[in-house]
Amino acid sequence: MVPEAYKGYQWNKPKQSTTIETALAPVQKPFVWIGLVAAVILYLSILIYSTYTQGFLYLIGIALGVTLLHARFGFTSAFRRLISVGNVQGLQAHMIMLAVTSTLFAIILSSGFSFTGITPNGYVSPVGISIIVGSFLFGIGMQMGNGCASGTLYNFGGGKSSMVLTLLSFIVGSVIGAYHLGFWLNLPSLPPISLAESTRLGYFGGWGLQFLIFISIYVITDKIAKKKNPPQMKPLATTSGFKKLWRGAWPLVTAGVVLALLNAFTLAIRGQPWGITSAFSLWGSKFLQLFGVNVANWSFWEGNTEALRETVLADSTSVMNFGIILGAFIAASFQGNFKPGKIKTGVAISSIIGGLLMGYGARLAFGCNIGAYFGGIASFSLHGWVWMVMALAGSYFGLYFRKIFGLKNPSPNDSFC
Repeated sequence: MVPEAYKGYQWNKPKQSTTIETALAPVQKPFVWIGLVAAVILYLSILIYSTYTQGFLYLIGIALGVTLLHARFGFTSAFRRLISVGNVQGLQAHMIMLAVTSTLFAIILSSGFSFTGITPNGYVSPVGISIIVGSFLFGIGMQMGNGCASGTLYNFGGGKSSMVLTLLSFIVGSVIGAYHLGFWLNLPSLPPISLAESTRLGYFGGWGLQFLIFISIYVITDKIAKKKNPPQMKPLATTSGFKKLWRGAWPLVTAGVVLALLNAFTLAIRGQPWGITSAFSLWGSKFLQLFGVNVANWSFWEGNTEALRETVLADSTSVMNFGIILGAFIAASFQGNFKPGKIKTGVAISSIIGGLLMGYGARLAFGCNIGAYFGGIASFSLHGWVWMVMALAGSYFGLYFRKIFGLKNPSPNDSFC
């Protein structure tokens, strides 16, 4: 039976909207106030114990959390829909996001533009066994954990109970990966390869090459969708006018463009693109230090032991992560959707295993869906494309593991996916 809000909607349209105007749940005002007060207190703490730059990055983190939550912008779900039923809406939104980000990154990296005087550098990492294994494991993990790195944070902030387990195990896996990283770095590998700087193409040529790839993927996925005629993504409830900024859902492509702009701002402010999982390794390593473990000797911390001595508020990735969680919490409260629930046993076990695999895989692969996939490709790094291919392969196998633990996958017979 079709819900009342969706009656009259043209489900058979080739390209339907990812949002629909309908009645929204009441604003959860107590939660909104708790989120706003917590956000202000943390912001003031960052200014007191760190710098204004960190404070600005924290605000960008809040904006990222709001954007991700409002559009339910997924990397895990996009891969799952593509593999299981051939729905390409999510992956096509990725391509638009990456195209916009690559354009902005090309300008920033080629000109050295910076708001803070810090020379901008993209995420360009080696291509070897480490990233192949790591991204494959991450692909399995994000399907089992039901969320990637960004998905774990914004769903955790948005009230999805299982993400508590995913996040904790993600941190544990990141620490284990950091401990083992020296072994993986000694395995065969190509050096970092930039499609702009490691070739004669330059940033303009590298930008052109990547645009051809984006367009090709978009066209190919369009053909896949027309052939398979998959169920469309269920439209998210939204409203009209300016209220949509804080109340209703945002179209997927709109959110992708906003994420691209925020990532570019991050690059021009801190000199590096948006990242997430290095903070997980930091939090876990600091916890081990409390028990006398000398994590500073690990290869992962070589040349960066200062981060282990300073407050986490001085770590830009950490403050952005805190911002994402709070931004998502505030956004969910405005939508009236912050409703944690019980966790089924199968989901709990799958979440823990998925988090461990993602944490470990992210360390081996020099990043997650944000640092390696989003930031890597936007930085013209070959490793970003390798990450995408191997994470898709891992996701394929991850769908089978989901069934074992009682998690559902999209079906061609579904009304929505």
